[in-house]
Amino acid sequence: MRIGLFTGTFDPFTIGHKSIADRALPLFDKLIIAVALSNSKHTAKEMEERVDNIKSIFQGIDNVEVKPYSDLTIDMAKREGAKFIVRGVRSVNDFEYEREQADINHRLSGIETVLLFSDPNLSGVSSSMVRELQSFGKDVSEFLPKKD
Repeated sequence: MRIGLFTGTFDPFTIGHKSIADRALPLFDKLIIAVALSNSKHTAKEMEERVDNIKSIFQGIDNVEVKPYSDLTIDMAKREGAKFIVRGVRSVNDFEYEREQADINHRLSGIETVLLFSDPNLSGVSSSMVRELQSFGKDVSEFLPKKD
């Protein structure tokens, strides 16, 4: 079974994240959306709330699981039997960061990273941008996936 692990803090899970997940689904028998607890990133929502939100977005899609984790991504991958990490890339800066992460993850564990480039119409959408707009009381619903 081919298992892909789509990782991130997803604070919040945006239409850009959903686009990457939707495009990754046909590549794997199962896609695990792994919600990271990160000490180095601001996480405005509690882990459980972020997990529940993403579960509601993918409700009824049998080959998607949503799970929290707080250790190294490669350790989560090993626990879940995932041989691939899925990441989205919006820009050259994203690419350089993801390449470095992919290199070290492969060196430490042999796991491969699959990079999916964002839809050009979504390349400006980021969780930090959404949080910034929310902090000023702006409506961000257009940047968040609709729940089925």
